[in-house]
Amino acid sequence: MSAPVVTRFAPSPTGYLHIGGARTALFNWLYAQHTGGKMLLRIEDTDRERSTDAATAAILDGLAWLGLRWDGEPISQFGRAERHREVAEELVRMGQAYYAYETPQELDAMRETARAEGRPPRYDGTWRDRDAAEAPAGVKPVIRIKAPREGETVVYDKVQGDVRFPNKDLDDFIILRSDGIPTYMHAVVVDDHDMGVTHIIRGDDHLTNAARQTIIYKAMGWDVPVMAHIPLIHGADGAKLSKRHGALGVEAYRAMGYLPAALRNYLARLGWSHGDDEIMSTADMVSWFEIEDVNKGAARFDFQKLEALNGVHMRNTPDAELLDILVDTLPYLDGGPALLDKLDEKRSAMLLSAMPGLKERAKTLVELADSAGYLFAQRPLALDEKATQLVGAPPRAILAGAREALAAIEGDWTAASTEAAIRAHVAATGVKLGAVAQPLRASLTGRATSPGVFDVLAVLGRDESLGRIDDLL
Repeated sequence: MSAPVVTRFAPSPTGYLHIGGARTALFNWLYAQHTGGKMLLRIEDTDRERSTDAATAAILDGLAWLGLRWDGEPISQFGRAERHREVAEELVRMGQAYYAYETPQELDAMRETARAEGRPPRYDGTWRDRDAAEAPAGVKPVIRIKAPREGETVVYDKVQGDVRFPNKDLDDFIILRSDGIPTYMHAVVVDDHDMGVTHIIRGDDHLTNAARQTIIYKAMGWDVPVMAHIPLIHGADGAKLSKRHGALGVEAYRAMGYLPAALRNYLARLGWSHGDDEIMSTADMVSWFEIEDVNKGAARFDFQKLEALNGVHMRNTPDAELLDILVDTLPYLDGGPALLDKLDEKRSAMLLSAMPGLKERAKTLVELADSAGYLFAQRPLALDEKATQLVGAPPRAILAGAREALAAIEGDWTAASTEAAIRAHVAATGVKLGAVAQPLRASLTGRATSPGVFDVLAVLGRDESLGRIDDLL
């Protein structure tokens, strides 16, 4: 029986959780879920100058918002430095690594000589076979791995296929610096081995690292995890993803009003597909996800596609659930906290009854909150510029007639009863329905556009609707 799958997401806490990192986390999570395995979280915080607690908190918050739960406690790479040193020194004892005593000046001279001779500026192995007894006084050594010099190192990759690296191109790289701090290349291998990671899923910018890390695994006699290097994300124009393309932190997507489920769906489709399926539930993605199905080529990020997909997810979300998501998101939306302050029990009930009409027109929670603004408006309503143009003298006269027709409704006040009253009024007076609906909408919402005017009447109720019309008249 094969060992259970263990994946890991290993961000550096030097900034927010950007969208490329979020997709890497998603692929690790999906594969772990699909195989019944685990996803671990390691914070690669060895760069002490650039790593911050605030960035770590932002990464954890971003993952939690996206719904990507990791197993166990997050592991700090910096906190394992002693273990990294132990393994480096063990490699020296095993004859798989060695102390190298060059000064920075000697290394500079070595690189200059290589360039002058038309060779790549690599370490030449001066201390590879020298006796440490020859070490110069006062120079703290680094530890370098003894990389194989003949043949090739092969990375057996589930996405890229077998990638071959001539060993002559992989020099004796440093695994422990002279100050005793491990290099990233070495720390990653030790951590992945100790954490029991079976599958490494990460960006294809790490492919060259994979060759060097394979050398460390083999030197220690450890099993090399299954590798899968996924393509990077580009902008819609094919250029490397930048902020103008959407290379933002996931908290920016929350503030733009995207649903976590929609963002998961969209990110999963960036570089991976399942037939022609575009709209996927999380359960679908977990069921279908195979790492071998990830494309080799770079995926293109397209805001319009994300927005359209988000609109579909909003319409497919039950009204009460969408209301809960909106309430949770309001603190992060522009102007959202002010709406949240006004959201009492009565307005929550109104918002829930308005949800079917609101979500039909909105592609984001920002648009949803904006179009729900009429529910929170203080009377008398302030009309926007376009609404003001709809309520000159003739429209006011038409509005007065509509008001009489609405006031005469007996029985339940619903979208159907208000529509029947206005249509009867239109038939009796010969006024066009649009000529009635426009000033009616302006008086009820303060805007020229809104959900269906009869839905608005139903949500506001008899007293509030007639009161708003009276305010305008």
